[in-house]
Amino acid sequence: MSYSEVNSIILQRDAAESAAEAHGIATAMLCLNPATEASSWMTEAFFADAHLLEEDKYAFINLFDETKELLASDEFLFDLFLPDEQEASLAVRCTALIQWCRGFLFGLGRASTSQQWSSDVQDIIKDIVEFTKLDADIEEHDDEAEGSLVEIQEYLRASTMLIRTELSDIVKDVANNTTLH
Repeated sequence: MSYSEVNSIILQRDAAESAAEAHGIATAMLCLNPATEASSWMTEAFFADAHLLEEDKYAFINLFDETKELLASDEFLFDLFLPDEQEASLAVRCTALIQWCRGFLFGLGRASTSQQWSSDVQDIIKDIVEFTKLDADIEEHDDEAEGSLVEIQEYLRASTMLIRTELSDIVKDVANNTTLH
């Protein structure tokens, strides 16, 4: 399913700000706990009164499961769920990136503490906070802005994989320590 199709469902159902935001939430939840289920994500990402149709739920479950699979892959296949340049203007893509970052931060906010996170993860999170402040009022044929957007997306993609690795290791350590006591 394309970004525009998923985004259209979200906007029609008043379910979230965008497909990018919902994907950011899913990604963060999976970084925190790779065993997270789609139902938990949908509870967090969508308003209780969003009135999702069954076919909508299946589309979201498929997006979540695909994200989960790509994050778990050793082949570095994960990517942010954003509109591509054939679907949307530069300003729309920048807005979606901002929304993805907000969703990711919201999803990470589910963690009880960041004290155990490495300085690398904390620095990445600070960068993501800064990305939420980007100015999306961009002229369409701004090659410099286009290049910057691509660089930020690639940075977020790589950073997400690093965060996932570090946070899932913390979750495993906590689980092991809990079972040992």
